[in-house]
Order: sequence, then C-alpha cells, then structure tokens
Amino acid sequence: MYAVIKTGGKQYRVKEGDLLEIEKLGAEKGQKINFDQVLLIEDESRVLVGTPVVENAVVRAEVVENYKGDKVLIFKKKRRKQYRRTKGHRQELTKVRIEKIHPDTKLVPEDELRVEALLVRTAAPKVETPAKKAPKPAVKKAAKPKAAPKKKTEAKPTAKPKKKVKE
Repeated sequence: MYAVIKTGGKQYRVKEGDLLEIEKLGAEKGQKINFDQVLLIEDESRVLVGTPVVENAVVRAEVVENYKGDKVLIFKKKRRKQYRRTKGHRQELTKVRIEKIHPDTKLVPEDELRVEALLVRTAAPKVETPAKKAPKPAVKKAAKPKAAPKKKTEAKPTAKPKKKVKE
C-alpha cells in the first residue's frame, strides 16, 4: 500500500516505514503528525484518487529529527565586467517516518489519530487594521507661468553662386 501526499508545496509517494525528508514543519523530535492532504491511495486491490484530495484519508508520521540540509552555492558572474557574487543557502528540513496510512479515518479509533503537533495549512491570520482616518484635502499648488512662445526667425536669403577665377 502506498499514498501520495502533499506537504511544503511538493508531492511525495510514501509507504509505511519510509523515511522522508521534507521542508521544515513546526514539530519537535518524537512528535506524531498527520498529513491530511492525501492525493492518492493505492492498495493491492483498489486505487483511491482524490479530487483534489481523498476525503477522510490521513497519513500518520513521527518526526525523527529537524536539521539543515547541504549548502547550495549561488554564483553570479557577468563576464568582462569584474562582477562576481557568491551566496550560500541551507534549507531547514524535517525527517519523518511514515507509520500508518489510513484510507478512512472513520474506521480508526480516535486515540490513534491524536496528534501532538498540528499542521495548519490555512491562510495566515488576518490582522485587524484600525479604522482609517478621513483623507486630508488635497492642496493645490500654484501653477507655474508658462514660458513665452519662441519667436519665429525669418528665412535667410539664399547665397549667391561663387564666381569662377580664371588662371
């Protein structure tokens, strides 16, 4: 039996007993977590495909450790311009062990699904903004005087042809 779950903006194919390295979760080592965004569950006899997620399906996991991944170097260069920049980045990761795949949580005892760390996938909390003050009236600036129009110059008379000099 395997399942496809979605976490951290990525999809992972997991089965029971797998060790999985995912983006950092807000859970400590040893805590149990539930992944409720299950996209697909495959058993030997049937396949459950979600639209977009399988209803009442949960993948249970335990946090093994939180750590930083390998350093990734970012190097920028513009040739012949003496421009070189190097930056580094280490992604924070969480290693989890998949314990159980539950296709239907209604058939599972409540104490088995108890979680110690909640994975909240809702939007960020809305911050209440204070009432807006009345807008200030716009202050009009005095208009600058326009420049006087340019005078048109009269056309120059055409030049006379040069006289040829005999030698």
